[in-house]
Amino acid sequence: MNNIAIITARGGSKRIPRKNIKDFFGQPIVKYSIDAALKSNVFNTVMVSTDDNEIAEISKQFGADVPFLRSEKTSNDFATTNDVLLEVISKYKEQNITFESLCCIYPCAPFLTPDILKNAYNKFIKSNSDELISVVRYSFPIQRAMKINNSGFLEYANPEFKNIRSQDLEPMFHDAGMFYFYNYNTIANNNKNIVHFELKESEIQDIDTEEDWKNAEIKYSILKGVKY
Repeated sequence: MNNIAIITARGGSKRIPRKNIKDFFGQPIVKYSIDAALKSNVFNTVMVSTDDNEIAEISKQFGADVPFLRSEKTSNDFATTNDVLLEVISKYKEQNITFESLCCIYPCAPFLTPDILKNAYNKFIKSNSDELISVVRYSFPIQRAMKINNSGFLEYANPEFKNIRSQDLEPMFHDAGMFYFYNYNTIANNNKNIVHFELKESEIQDIDTEEDWKNAEIKYSILKGVKY
């Protein structure tokens, strides 16, 4: 099958400047996503979508393709991931290149491994679905969430679940913020059949702030047995 991995790595990160190529245990963090995609043997093409020349050069050094730079429209703070993916598809179509499936991989995913991608892809193909999302289970039942009311007091958001045992509540999941598989032909559809690929809490870390970065370093050092 003709598959593409699209690693979305723009240059204008605000909360952690130059985040996508910041050093993470001796390597630019984007290298971990590139390596996982290349070594999974799932993809015919592994490309980085970026608006930044330095990110482009670093990505090419580690084996990724950067056949074009991202447009200004898909590089601003309001562009969505879907905007970026559709632009990449359009650019390849101009070269008469199409794919059967594509995988969006985020550039700050040092816990991503080739086996995770391979197993997720196999589930995606067997499911005959339109999309697969990497997810992680909420460690505490979200049905028992609390909120601050208008009087400033704490209350249950859903009081009907207040006295139900945690083990009797339905498991809930949230986006792991790591990768997504798509059927090439249905990516633009609004109504999709979506399956999940569950990851462990130890296998993920959303990296949006400096504190997130430090947590990722601590978690990675424990998981990989390297000095922090």
